[in-house]
Amino acid sequence: MGNAALRKKIYIIIHGTDTPAGRRFDVVLLWMILLSTLIVCLESVPSYRKLFNEYFRILELVFTAAFTLEYFLRVYSNPRPLKYMFSFFGIIDFLSVIPTYLAFFIPSLRYIMAIRILRLLRVFRILKLTSYVENAQLIKSALSASLQKITVFILTVCALVLVIGTVIYVVEGEENGFTSIPQSIYWAIVTITTVGYGDITPKTAFGQVISSLVMLMGYAIIAVPTGIVTVELSKAKVPGALSVGPPLTCDNCSREVNKTDNYCSNCGQALVRMK
Repeated sequence: MGNAALRKKIYIIIHGTDTPAGRRFDVVLLWMILLSTLIVCLESVPSYRKLFNEYFRILELVFTAAFTLEYFLRVYSNPRPLKYMFSFFGIIDFLSVIPTYLAFFIPSLRYIMAIRILRLLRVFRILKLTSYVENAQLIKSALSASLQKITVFILTVCALVLVIGTVIYVVEGEENGFTSIPQSIYWAIVTITTVGYGDITPKTAFGQVISSLVMLMGYAIIAVPTGIVTVELSKAKVPGALSVGPPLTCDNCSREVNKTDNYCSNCGQALVRMK
């Protein structure tokens, strides 16, 4: 077998998923990625590291050797090796093996090997989940459409926590743990998001009243971005959906309206429908 034929065969197995050999290779690769990531996570547990440190080191060397060989085979078999090396998956593949070698000089870097979990993104290519790409595009369009509203909402919340933080700083004071306005703003953010770490708490009765109001306000605030995105999702077109005709617009203000409305929600003009 010539060199060109060998490279082509390796390319079909490693880069493709249309053949049984290619699918088997990718399935085995995914299991190896999962196992190697699990080993890295278990190694970070002190009790496990004390008992099984030698086994962890051996398994890590085996996985690294396999991934290094796989990376070089991908570069060797690719007709455009530089394009692969600087592609998203090429960079991830490189980052998944380099920490092991760097760990010989900087031992703490071995835990960065958990980045290998990103290689599991290949499962979308293996399982041919193209239908999910269309739904992801639908969500993306909804998020893009609601970006301005969410930006205004976030700016409003930022102004709100600034005011709340300043008020609670004045009410409670440094003697009750609110030593500065930035720290009081941190308390306001923790409280308004209903996280409630409890590291800083109001001590005065008035401060506790303010805290209660902020917590109740937080439930309403959390629901706002969800509602904005949900509305935009309902407006977004589902890929492949049948068209039901041109949108209905108001003759007075040219605003697009729902086809079931009798009056324009913007100017109140009665809507005229074509017979």
